[in-house]
Amino acid sequence: MHSLDPLFHPASVALIGASSDPERIGGRPLRFLLEGGFQGALYPVNRSGAAEIQGLKAYASLLDVPGPVDNAIIAVPVAGVEAAMLECAQKGVRVVQVFTAGFAEVDAAGAQQQQRLVEICRGAGMRMIGRNALGVLTPKTCFYATFSTFLNGMQPQAGVIGLATQSGAFGSATYGMATLRGIGLSRVVATGNEADIDVAECIDYLADDPDTRVICAALEACKDGERLRAALRKAADAGKPLIIMKIGQTEVGAAAAATHTGSLAGNDAVYDAVFAECGAQRAQSVEDMLDLAHYCAVTGGLPHNESIGIMTGSGGIGILMADNATQQGLALPPLSATASSTLREILPFAVPANPYDTTAQVTSVPDGVCRVIEAMVDPDSAYGTVFAYLAHVGLSPKRFASTEARLIALRQAHPGRQFVVVMLSDPAVTQRLEAAGIAVFADPTRAVRAVAGAARMARLRRQLHRAPAAPALPAQALPQGRALSEHEAKALLAQAGIPVLPEQVCRTAAEARLAAQAMGFPVVVKIVSPDIAHKTEIGGVIVNLLDADAVAAAVDTVFARAAAAVPGARIDGALVAPMVRGGVETILGIHMDPVFGPMVMFGLGGTAVELYKDVAFASAPLSEARALALVQSVRGSALMRGWRGAPASDVPALVQALCRLSAFAQAHAAQLAGVDINPFVVQASGGVCLDALNTTRAPA
Repeated sequence: MHSLDPLFHPASVALIGASSDPERIGGRPLRFLLEGGFQGALYPVNRSGAAEIQGLKAYASLLDVPGPVDNAIIAVPVAGVEAAMLECAQKGVRVVQVFTAGFAEVDAAGAQQQQRLVEICRGAGMRMIGRNALGVLTPKTCFYATFSTFLNGMQPQAGVIGLATQSGAFGSATYGMATLRGIGLSRVVATGNEADIDVAECIDYLADDPDTRVICAALEACKDGERLRAALRKAADAGKPLIIMKIGQTEVGAAAAATHTGSLAGNDAVYDAVFAECGAQRAQSVEDMLDLAHYCAVTGGLPHNESIGIMTGSGGIGILMADNATQQGLALPPLSATASSTLREILPFAVPANPYDTTAQVTSVPDGVCRVIEAMVDPDSAYGTVFAYLAHVGLSPKRFASTEARLIALRQAHPGRQFVVVMLSDPAVTQRLEAAGIAVFADPTRAVRAVAGAARMARLRRQLHRAPAAPALPAQALPQGRALSEHEAKALLAQAGIPVLPEQVCRTAAEARLAAQAMGFPVVVKIVSPDIAHKTEIGGVIVNLLDADAVAAAVDTVFARAAAAVPGARIDGALVAPMVRGGVETILGIHMDPVFGPMVMFGLGGTAVELYKDVAFASAPLSEARALALVQSVRGSALMRGWRGAPASDVPALVQALCRLSAFAQAHAAQLAGVDINPFVVQASGGVCLDALNTTRAPA
C-alpha cells in the first residue's frame, strides 16, 4: 500500500478544530463531507466541550475518539497546531492535513515550529500535507476534505484525471474550470507549503492509482529534483500522460548569474528541459492543461505519430487549422494515392489535398462526411489523427444522429487512429461521441493545440530512457569560491578531454613577442585576470596580430585597458594564442542548478548569445545520442550543416566535447558553480575551445 493511500482513501476522518458554523474554515470541510455523502466515519474534535457539531457527536480531544483515525484535518490557530499533532501521533493517525498557515513563511520562529511538526511526523511514521494546505478531494467516494468555497455551489464529478498542485487557489480554480466544462477528476490534492508531502510524491501516487489515467500537476518550486524526475519517469513508464505547469522563475544564485549559462538558465529553461527528458508536456495555461488532459482522457492515450489529416467544409477553417498545425510542429502529409482516388469518386468537384475541403456540397452526397473520413484513414495513409470540421451540425441531434452513429463505428473500426470533431454541438451529442473515444472541440485552434501537445508527449515518451549514462571522470580539487582565469579554466577542461589551443601566459610584452614568434602568426592577445570575466567588454581581446611589434603593442594596450576599466584587478598576464579562422562559433556551458544539479547548455556562441537566447539545456551526464539531440534542438545548428556553400561542421567532434564537459561537471558537481566555453569553434574537422570561464563554490 502506498503511504499516501489514507490521504485519498480514508476509512475514518477526524476534524480537529471542527466548527458548528458551516461557513468557518473549521466548519466547511465537515459540511462538505456530510453534504457529499462521504461514507467513512467522521469525528469532529473541539476543545470547547460541545456535545454535538453539525449533527455529529463531538469530542474534546482526539484521544477520546473511540476508533482508529486514518486521516486528521487540523484547522486550529498556530499556537494549537503542535499539541494537535502530538495527539495525532499518540492516536496513530496515518495522514495529517494542516490547513493552518503562519509557520516558515512568516519568520524564523515559525520555521522552527514547522520543523518540530516534521519531527513529530517522522517519529510517529505519520505523513503530513501542508501547512497552509487547501485539502484533498476524491469525487468517486465523495471525500471532500477541503475548505474551498467552490464546493458551496457544486461538486466535482468523478473521472480519470488526477491533479496535484502546490497552490490551493490554483487547484480550486483548475477543478472549478474542469467541473464547469464537465471534465471528471479522480483525485485532487493541494500540498501547500510542503513540509513533508510534495507534488512529486503525489505524482508518484497517481502513477500507481488505478482510477487515474491522466495526471495534471502544478509547481511553484521544487525542493528535490531527483524525486521529481523519478515521479515523472514513473508516470511515463505507467503510460499515463502527464501535463505539468511551472509557475514562477528558477532562482539563480549570484555566482551562476555571472556566467552566460547561469543568466540564460535564470528563466525556467531548466524546468523545460527536465520535463521534456522525463516525458511530460508543459502547459502554459490552465485552459491548455485541461484541453490536453481531457483530450488524452477521451481518446485513451497518445497519437502514434505527429501527422494529421484535416477534413473541412470550410476552406478558411481548414487553412486556419493547417497554419496552427504547422506552428505547433505537426505534419500534414498529402493524401495517399488510394485516398485521392476514392475521394475523386465521392466528390468529383473537390481537390484531393490535405486539408481536404469538401465544400458545402458534401451534404448532397449520401453519408458524404463519413465516407470522406473513411477514405482518409485507409491503410496507406500516414495520419495518426484525423480532424473533421463539421461547423454546427451537432446542435441538431436528430439530423446528426446517422452521422454520429457512423463516426462512432469508424472510431471502433480504427482503434489505432485518433479522431477529433470540431463543431458546436448539443452537450448530449458531445457526451456520446467522447464516450466512444472521439474528442469534440468547439474551437479549431484549441483542438490543434491539444493534439500537438499529445503528439509531442508521445515523441518524448518514445525517447525516454534510450540513452545510457556517460562515464564519469575522477574528481580533483578545484580552487574554491572564485572565477578561474581563462588559462586555469582551459587547463582543467583540457584534462577532461576538451580540445584547446597551444597558448602561453606572458608577463611582459617581450615575453609575448617570443611566444608569438614560436607559434606563428596570426595570433590573438587577451588579458588574463580572475577579476575580469568578460574580456571583450573592456576591450581586453585583440585579434589578427600579424607580427611581433603588433603583439607587443597589443599586450601594453590590454594591460592599460584592464587597469582603467577595473582598477585594482589582479592581472596574471596576457594570453597569446594562435588565431583561428572559419568554423561556427558555439557556446558550451554548465549550469549548476540548485534543484536538478548539473545541466549542460548548448547554443550559438559569441557576444550576442544572451540577446538571441537560441540555447537548449539537458541534464548531465550526456550520452552521444542525447548530446546530438541537444545540438539539433537549437535552431542555429542549421549553420553546421553547410549553410550557403560553407563546409559542413564536424558535429561528432562537438558531440564528444559536450559529453566530456558533462562528465567533468558530474565529477565536480560539489565544487563547480558554472562553466562557460564561449566560443567553442566547430570546424570542418574537429573543434576547439577558444575561451572559457569556470566559477567555483565557496567552502561550505
